Amino acid sequence: MRTYRELFRAAEFTPLFLSSAVLVGAQTLSGLALGTLVYIRTGSPLLSALAMFGPSLAQVIGATTLLAAADRLPPHAAMTGSCLAFGLGTAALAIPGPPVWATFAIVLSLGLVASLAGGVRYGLLNEILPREDYLLGRSVLNMSVSTMQICGFAVGGVLMTSLSPRGTLLAGAGLYLAAAGVTRFGLSPRPPRAAGRPSVRETWRNNALLWSSVPRRYAYLALWVPNGLIVGCESLFVPYAPRHAGLLFASAALGMLAGDVLAGRFVPDRWRERLAAPLRLLLAAPYLLFILPLGLPLAVAAVVLASIGYSSSLLLQQRLMTLTPDELSGHALGLHSSGMLAMQGVGAAVAGAVAQHASPATAMAAMAALSVTVTLVLARGLRPERRSKWAGAGGCGHRAGKPELTG
Repeated sequence: MRTYRELFRAAEFTPLFLSSAVLVGAQTLSGLALGTLVYIRTGSPLLSALAMFGPSLAQVIGATTLLAAADRLPPHAAMTGSCLAFGLGTAALAIPGPPVWATFAIVLSLGLVASLAGGVRYGLLNEILPREDYLLGRSVLNMSVSTMQICGFAVGGVLMTSLSPRGTLLAGAGLYLAAAGVTRFGLSPRPPRAAGRPSVRETWRNNALLWSSVPRRYAYLALWVPNGLIVGCESLFVPYAPRHAGLLFASAALGMLAGDVLAGRFVPDRWRERLAAPLRLLLAAPYLLFILPLGLPLAVAAVVLASIGYSSSLLLQQRLMTLTPDELSGHALGLHSSGMLAMQGVGAAVAGAVAQHASPATAMAAMAALSVTVTLVLARGLRPERRSKWAGAGGCGHRAGKPELTG
């Protein structure tokens, strides 16, 4: 396995890392500002949660219509164009006066763009790095997500106090445009990974092929559902603790950072399969404590501990890529990203609906209990010995030789 220094010496990894980091900073600023703005306007936990995580619901539409383009568009142009679209859309959200429904129309449109952008970005990472370095590279990108979220929530809180939620949205739009500049001038043009024209029919065909394999199906469900339910808990941080929501979000990012460092750099290969399920349980279990009246320090500690469990996604993505051929890697990763984000939107909607009738704390504990249940139900289908039995199902067999490492 490479060191971090060797990883950043790989051609084009640094600009990809920088553009991804700036993109996450923009998403963090704009998401916090928009969620707060909608909560101020409506007083609704449900609408506030959907404002922050509702774009994820559009990933369902993108996953069923656009994903074939993830391997059939030039990655350089597609990534630059998506960053520009995010910047313009976020600037439009800062315009005062439009009704709430218009705000959500823009938000869902940006989510549709994001469904394609994720597959393009992570498919490009699969080209830039050799297979054996992919897990380390993906873990570094995840670490940048956690770091930029910590910084973004801290800076976002300051900006909303000194400017306003609308001013913070404009700052997020500026960061999106900066990410477009880094992508445009830092990455080299590359040909598409697959031939042919992207189409809805091809998207459906590839989705069916990827879903037809039982091991991949279990991997996708484990990547999507437990994660999405816990994001539903996080979507209630604003109504749960309006004055300290930024601290709770930053705490979650800190836990994610710790988990990604451990899983990406220090967990031995022989332990990775065994740790995935315990990490998914860790992701949910601390949120069960929210059924009790918690002081802020204990709530922060529970959020940090739980968020370490997000690193289970790295281990599951490694499993997914060992079962996926190279020509479908972008599509497979895009389907993972779109399904995960869509489930996060569903989790936010369900959590917000429960909080409307109970309380944010009760809803968070209920979502955690459901996540634990799903993890236990899926555990049998994710046992290592089942991989070889079904690896060839659906026409995408397990490669011979050393398993590829992905993140």
